[in-house]
Amino acid sequence: VVHELQKLLDVETELLDVRDYALRATDNSEKTEEAQRFAAKATRADGFIVVAPEYDHGYPGELKMMLDMLYKEFNRKPVGICGVSAGGTGGVRVVEQLRLVAIEFQMVPIREAIYFSNVHKLFDEEGNITDESYIGQTKPFFEELLWYARALKAAREQD
Repeated sequence: VVHELQKLLDVETELLDVRDYALRATDNSEKTEEAQRFAAKATRADGFIVVAPEYDHGYPGELKMMLDMLYKEFNRKPVGICGVSAGGTGGVRVVEQLRLVAIEFQMVPIREAIYFSNVHKLFDEEGNITDESYIGQTKPFFEELLWYARALKAAREQD
């Protein structure tokens, strides 16, 4: 997803990996160094893409803990969700559940989603998608996310 998004003009992107944050609690605290680092990045962002594996028919606990570190930094920003699974469903349940979580953060989950099925066969050594049919899925996903990012940024700036 990052490789494809970086190909777009006028888009600055950064990969935030849940493994880069030492998660110790879900107290919505911005006191930890990790939470402050994450808050600075989230505040600057105009939108988010979450790529998450389906874990026991839901989302990983570490992802939820990372999201729970913040709240206001997510408000009125769009989020696109990509599901990942080793099987054929492509993480549909993680997408469905994270949309509800996003609404609680006052985010705007976009309608488009990308479902990465059979992920162990889907990428080459450099992380490029080997199935070109996915390239067609990324275009409407990015277009919708960018439309909401621009529209909501303009609206936030009027507040």
